[in-house]
Amino acid sequence: MAGGVLMYGIPEFRLPKAIVGREVANLKAMGVTIMTDMVMGRVLSVDELFEQGYEAVFIGSGAGLPSFMNIPGESLIGIFSANEFLTRTNLMKAYLENYDTPIRRGNRVAVVGGGNVAMDAARCAMRLGADEVYIVYRRSLEEMPARAEEVHHAMEEGIQFKVLCNPVAVLGDEDGQVKGIECLEMELGEPDASGRRRPIAKEGSNFVLDVDTVIMAIGTSPNPLIRSTTQGLEANKRGCLIADETMKTTREGVYAGGDAVTGAATVILAMGAGKTAAKSIDEYIRSK
Repeated sequence: MAGGVLMYGIPEFRLPKAIVGREVANLKAMGVTIMTDMVMGRVLSVDELFEQGYEAVFIGSGAGLPSFMNIPGESLIGIFSANEFLTRTNLMKAYLENYDTPIRRGNRVAVVGGGNVAMDAARCAMRLGADEVYIVYRRSLEEMPARAEEVHHAMEEGIQFKVLCNPVAVLGDEDGQVKGIECLEMELGEPDASGRRRPIAKEGSNFVLDVDTVIMAIGTSPNPLIRSTTQGLEANKRGCLIADETMKTTREGVYAGGDAVTGAATVILAMGAGKTAAKSIDEYIRSK
């Protein structure tokens, strides 16, 4: 389905799918051909697009590769990446009773992270019937990267914030199911490279939060498939494609923008990058 994270990530209550559908329909009416189920780098490569006669390629493939903490117990049954949880909820419509979408409807859910995606996952878990939902974040509310509006809505809906807490292990029962998450209390030190105060662990402050589901929402990075199958396409140490202010990459005729370049960011920045790239591509083709 066209629409990317607008369709599979952002929940219906924040962005109705009908709005995105109208935008996609407008593009089709303008003559844009949309091919779905095309895994770029497997079904088709950037080189093959050029061989087919295309003069320029824009890569807007997002940042859909989830990050994990690599802590003990992270492979237990009942742990999701926020990407998977939101995709099952939104694109696969697990929120509707008449859709047979496999999803874990936890009673006590911990969402690890403090960004907008963490807020979305927590609010979805609540809507799916959870009794208690916790946001577990290693810094304080002031350092939380989520928009203040999203934090406010989450609190208003009864989601509990466990700030200055950092998970160190996920605990399981004899059947391999999640039964709790062990955390360390933190305190804030001097600002780090991000400008936010660095969290420092309080030794011996371990405690266990009784939960049956854990959702990891600690960031994403671009899928390496396209860059690994395209010669001359360079990326930075975070796996993001390198592009200049015109959205031109290190490969002739290839442009990129959105989360594939910036890492996980906002819809409005991605839209702006698309418009900048369209202008640059038009000028590039005309110059030929």
